[in-house]
Amino acid sequence: MALGTDELIEIERVLAAAEPDATSFSELRRRFPQLAVTRCDASDVTEQPFRSFPHFDLHLIDGCDRCVQITTDPARAIGILLATRSTGP
Repeated sequence: MALGTDELIEIERVLAAAEPDATSFSELRRRFPQLAVTRCDASDVTEQPFRSFPHFDLHLIDGCDRCVQITTDPARAIGILLATRSTGP
């Protein structure tokens, strides 16, 4: 299932207003039960994010070829990865 424009807009709205806690992660899982939603520390991801927000980098997950990888193509995305960025010292 590809990520549509409306879904991406809604995901971006949630992340733009998000605090660095589990609430936004839970909210995205609730709103988009059809998507795989995963989170990790931003230092665990070497790929450039699809979008960046104050507390998170958004990566798209491609699982179309039986091997999960990061993609920049919403048409191939089956889920999202929220990479939490450190905001303090």
